[in-house]
Amino acid sequence: MSIKRRAGEAGTEHEQALEAAVKRVPQWQGRGFSYASLVGGLMNQNWIVEIDGDDRRYFVKVPGEGSEMFIDRVTANEAARNAHAMQIAPEVVFFDAEDGLEVSEFLEGYRACTNGDFGDAAIQSDVLALYRRLHAGPALAQTKTIFDMIEEHIEQGRELGAHFPADMPWIEHRYRQAKDAFMASGLDLVPCFNDPMPGNFLISADPSAPKPMRLIDYEFASNNERSYELGVLFAEMFFDEQLTLGLIEQYCGEVRPSMVARVILNRSLADIKWASWAVVNRKLKEWDFDYQKYGIWKYMRARSLMYDPRWDSWLRMV
Repeated sequence: MSIKRRAGEAGTEHEQALEAAVKRVPQWQGRGFSYASLVGGLMNQNWIVEIDGDDRRYFVKVPGEGSEMFIDRVTANEAARNAHAMQIAPEVVFFDAEDGLEVSEFLEGYRACTNGDFGDAAIQSDVLALYRRLHAGPALAQTKTIFDMIEEHIEQGRELGAHFPADMPWIEHRYRQAKDAFMASGLDLVPCFNDPMPGNFLISADPSAPKPMRLIDYEFASNNERSYELGVLFAEMFFDEQLTLGLIEQYCGEVRPSMVARVILNRSLADIKWASWAVVNRKLKEWDFDYQKYGIWKYMRARSLMYDPRWDSWLRMV
């Protein structure tokens, strides 16, 4: 966290925006408060806020400029509230649909996971159990599949003059093969999280006082293909094929060739999606983050599966 400030001490544009945001929360009208910025979040400014006379601390998310290109805030709020009802996520205490300002309880006694944590079999099992609960929950108002996401980002990139790789026509050819296979077999649509960055999974800060895993930040949530949720998770955590098979069995109760093929193809699709998202953001932001390099790496990893001699077999098995 940064230096804590009191209301009225804002010294930057972001601090001024935070103070204005806090004053919009009806139940906090006329009350003093203190705040500090939190590290993390490429799409928003994130803050921890303490309200005078309130025992709870709060997480305040002030949407970043341009984030509406990628995020449907109303759907994100719907998903967060559904997840809280299932005891998966923190309580949302205020939401403004006009600009997406969201305030939720700050979960005490938790820490964010790291990639290293996902090497722990117990954490892997907890994630799959959490996903099973989420996927069994009520459908969201918005259906946005991995195919919708990829096509949206490619169109955005072309409109902005983003730099795509020289072999993008071939990548798009492979993408269309995968899409055609899924559409022919039918999509298994469930409410999905879609953004398995390690920091979105919270676990007990104190191992001697275990707490149930929680999932935060539902900005990319939508109804989506079930196997995509597993594919993008296994890709982001760098799980190898042997571990992937074991985790599919944990989630499904069995290892069906069709599900294995769907998950593996979705690992590739996930990398195309996030690579395309990155090259679009390269044109939009001046953050100290190399979006272009990130995108190049993601396209490279997608190719590793597209060049695999089993690609056509996976297509047929879907």
